[in-house]
Amino acid sequence: MQPRQPLTQLATHEVFNQPPPLGDYNAFDTDIPLREAVAREAPAWVSEYCRRFGAVVGSERVQELGFQANRHPPELRAFDRYGRRIDEVEFHPAYHELMALAIEHDCHGIAWRLQGEGGAVAHVALMYLLTQPEQGVCCPITMTHAVVPALRHQPELALEWEPRVLSRHYDPRCIPAAEKAGVTFGMAMTEKQGGSDVRANTTTAMPLGQPGPGQAYEITGHKWFCSAPMSDAFLTLARTPEGLSCFLVPRWRPDGSRNPFFIQRLKDKLGNRSNASAEIEYAGTYGVMVGEPGRGVPTIIEMVHQTRLDAATAPVGMMRQALVQALHHCRHRQAFGKPLIEQPLMRNVLADLALEVEAGTALVMRVARAFDESHRNPTARAFARIATAVTKFWTNKRAPEFIYEAMECLGGAGYIEESILPRLFRESPLNSIWEGSGNVMCLDVLRAIQRDPLTLECFLTELAQARGANRDLDAAMERLQRELRTAEQAELRARRLVELMALTLQGSLLVRHAPPEVADAFCASRLAAEGWHVYGALPSATAADALLERAGQI
Repeated sequence: MQPRQPLTQLATHEVFNQPPPLGDYNAFDTDIPLREAVAREAPAWVSEYCRRFGAVVGSERVQELGFQANRHPPELRAFDRYGRRIDEVEFHPAYHELMALAIEHDCHGIAWRLQGEGGAVAHVALMYLLTQPEQGVCCPITMTHAVVPALRHQPELALEWEPRVLSRHYDPRCIPAAEKAGVTFGMAMTEKQGGSDVRANTTTAMPLGQPGPGQAYEITGHKWFCSAPMSDAFLTLARTPEGLSCFLVPRWRPDGSRNPFFIQRLKDKLGNRSNASAEIEYAGTYGVMVGEPGRGVPTIIEMVHQTRLDAATAPVGMMRQALVQALHHCRHRQAFGKPLIEQPLMRNVLADLALEVEAGTALVMRVARAFDESHRNPTARAFARIATAVTKFWTNKRAPEFIYEAMECLGGAGYIEESILPRLFRESPLNSIWEGSGNVMCLDVLRAIQRDPLTLECFLTELAQARGANRDLDAAMERLQRELRTAEQAELRARRLVELMALTLQGSLLVRHAPPEVADAFCASRLAAEGWHVYGALPSATAADALLERAGQI
């Protein structure tokens, strides 16, 4: 018998025909549609600001932080070692580092610091970039950003809390807010029996002294879903004799004692695992009324309106990251004698994915400009009101299928957890569910049209700027007008209406601002009567060449 050879001499593992590591790249510079949209919708300073952040989020270091934060999800510490109730959440250091990066780069505050000067576009572009390496930190950053207009309903609270909110120092310590370098905010609205129907809430609030705006109350109740329970304060809804009212609930009472804010459990979620979401109980919990009693929904909707734009932006950022992964793989992977990206059908798929990202980017950046203009322009405010709901509905409906398709471009390599794609896929349904599901968004569009006809007028005026430039777009706008004139069973047809509104708005933006081959490809594939419903069915190889060039060399 021959003696066995050492294992090292039998090794046959030679790695070839595999892409190199993605490495450091600038997520802004390599994204031509994003660069063009930011330059179009905002002052020049925004592009340079985003360029610096793009280098940060595209670095290998930050990409790895996203993996670490998800491998080590948050843990609840309900009690300290002596049995005292503390209700704190512990995070991996990677999560804290990502939070610090976001806050130091002013993702949460720039919209208010430079309101009306491009701040809202800057915020949306920064969130688009931030969501690419890791999505979990976007939730607390979004809510901290979004709380500002709601706080301003109660000027004395805004005077106290807004400087803390806008601080560019991340301070994760669980101590009274007055002792911290900066704070974060969360939100607690939904209850078991109501969900999106917050008017079914049963949580109650009783005044501790004089009732009314800015006064102290004691809150009792149970919240089924509390976002970011590690935050320093929360906006919440509770019932008073006047009706559902809005309250600010801090983690610490004014006397320096812990506020009863009992975290019953952390939710075991499909995705978004680096971020904590909780079920909480209020039991004699201190809160301060924000806004008028009985006007809780209109008050907190100021926060929700802001969070919905971020929830519309996040899926586009995730789709961009999925596209980056697919492009990188296909440029370096050979199949049947040439790189995958040169195979005609794969090239068509990648180009179609790039087209989806380009249309989504144009859409969210245009809505962001409307937010920038809203504080001084009623027309912009009306457009933002309806376009936010349309955009949130549509970009979220596109994300899961898109990310699956990008995963398929990598094959088995895209299905394993070492790839970011499984994490993106698990994350992809979240923003559609958070802050109003698809049905809620469609009903919100109908409500906006019925209550304020200016919203629809502004929307149609925006579309009309491209009239006559593309036959397929013109025909789609006519279909939209017919849908709007049909009053029967409006709710039943709402999804069809809102989808058509989203597609015509994207088409209008691309016809006006993108290269002709890009705009024509979108209108032919999304708006034409013979349009297809799977990615990779673009009608022209010329369009594929232009789209892939614009997607960037990753």
